This record gives sequence, C-alpha cells and structure tokens, in this order.
Amino acid sequence: MATSVKHAYLASIMVELPAFLDSTRPKVPDLSVPRGVTPFYLPARPVRGRLVRLGPLAATLLSRHRHPAPVRALLGQALALAAGLSTALKFNGSFSIQIRGDGPIPMLVVDCTEDGALRGYVRVSEGAQFPDDAVARQLLGDGYIAFTVDHGLDREPSQGIVAIEGRTLAEMADYYFSTSEQLPVRLFLAAAETASGWRASALVLERVAGAGGVGPELSAAEQEEAWHTACLLAETITVDELLDDALSPERLLYRLFHGEGVAVSRPRTLSFGCRCSRQRLGGILEGFNQDDLDHMAVEGQIVMTCEFCNFDFRFARDDVAGRPNPTEGII
Repeated sequence: MATSVKHAYLASIMVELPAFLDSTRPKVPDLSVPRGVTPFYLPARPVRGRLVRLGPLAATLLSRHRHPAPVRALLGQALALAAGLSTALKFNGSFSIQIRGDGPIPMLVVDCTEDGALRGYVRVSEGAQFPDDAVARQLLGDGYIAFTVDHGLDREPSQGIVAIEGRTLAEMADYYFSTSEQLPVRLFLAAAETASGWRASALVLERVAGAGGVGPELSAAEQEEAWHTACLLAETITVDELLDDALSPERLLYRLFHGEGVAVSRPRTLSFGCRCSRQRLGGILEGFNQDDLDHMAVEGQIVMTCEFCNFDFRFARDDVAGRPNPTEGII
C-alpha cells in the first residue's frame, strides 16, 4: 500500500511546470450556493451583519473525511464563521482561521477566498474519544486561534492571534474581537446533521460608527442603546432557525429585526473551494532530494494526499527528478 505524504496547508507558490506534470484537477464536487451569504443592515442604527447558510455545501465539505459528529460540527461552524467574516473584508486572496491546541483536535484550518470558495481541514489525534455533547474547548484544549488575510505574493499577510478563551467557537472568536481594536462583534454559530444532511450557519452582527451611513447621526448613548437592542434580538435566534433550509434568509432576518426595519443587500455565493492541483504538489516533490523521494516511494509510486478534499495524487518515482542528495564528507 502506498505511503501518503500528507499536506494540510500548502503555500500557493507557482513553480515552472515540469514535463511529466499536468494541471489536472481532482474530481471534486462542482457545487455552489448562490445565496450562501446574505448581508443586511439596520437603517438608522449602527448595526450591520451577515447571515451565512452553507446549505448542501456543508454536507459536501464535511463528508470528505469520516470524522465523528462533534468534530464535523466544529468544522462546520468554523467554515460558516470564515464565510461570515471574510465577506466583510475587501481583499484579493484568502481569509483563513487556524486553531492549534493541545486537545484531541490539535489543528483546525479553514479558509475562504474573495470569491467565496470554502475549504476546511481538521486533524484528529489517533485514538481520541469524542462525547456527543463535547464543546469546542474540550476538543481543542489550550492553544491559540489565528485570523489571517493572505493578499498573495506581493503583500505581507495581515494576521491577528489570540489565546483560546471560551467554551464554544463563537466565544473564542468573540474574545478575539473584544481584545482587538475593532468595533464590537456578536457571533452565533450552528452546525448539525439534519433531515436534509449536514448543515452549517452563522449570524454575524457588527457595530459600525454613527448610523452606518444611513439616517441621521446618533448620540453616543443612542448608538449604545441601538447596539444593545440588536444584540438582544439576535440572541433569540435558535439552532433550528439557523439550519432550516425552508426558512429563507429574508424571512429569518425579518423575524429577528422587523421592529428595527432590517434591510437586505445583494447575496454572495459560496462554493466548494479546494485549490489543490497536480502541478502544485508536483512542484513540492521536486524540492525533495533523491534519498527523501526514494523513502517516500512504495512500489515505484509516491502518493500525495490533499487533506482538504481527501484526494490522492499519484506520481511515478522515475518521473520525479528531485534535487541531488547532499554531498557528505567534503573537507
């Protein structure tokens, strides 16, 4: 059986295409959700937000690996969170959330591009047990959570890192925003297996300056009261409402904020977004020396597995040139 060379978060460095490679993509689902993110705002209130509904995209993303239900639920929440936060930013590249801890899940990575392409990966410790009611802190333990905007090769990434605090993923993200210099944010996350399959959702509420550019300027006291009211209304949302495909985003937002005159903006599309390719992985193999490549090969084959989409790329050892072995014994 071939040995798999695992990769979880590969750099997007393009290399010259070797002759033996092609750019064939794996046969992963061509799936998009046209109304994956619904932006909204409260006119004359310092409040805006996004409602994220992954719909069938959640089932597809969470089925790439056979993880226990609590692990899938955490990954689903993280995917919804990444979609909800990234769509508030103006960038070209990708927005990622990476969590590293000392619990049974030592690493979780999700990212979303500016076009709404989502992917995620979670590493599970061998032999770990997961109670059905396990919360994020039990799964992750102590560690850190990093929020990163990767602008591409021409700019340095923008990153914020904070220690893991809180029981749930929403509380962990809330802690990051409460300790940063950004405006207040409230988050509500849900992911579970429903009658329609796995679903994941997020409600992101943000406080903005003044009246958000809509309506007369408010005093500081009026702004604080409007934000407090919006948070109280948002707290009435239930997991069933977040995950119900039959409940439209507009209807749900009206149910929550009709007294505040909620207005909806143009929805954003989300899609299955693994960006692995044979060309990229082949370029990585070319960076290994001959001895390393020989060690990787089993019966003349090297297998590289994309941990995001769980697809195996197979390379014939004889086709990979690699680097010369280090010269030893030179005086």
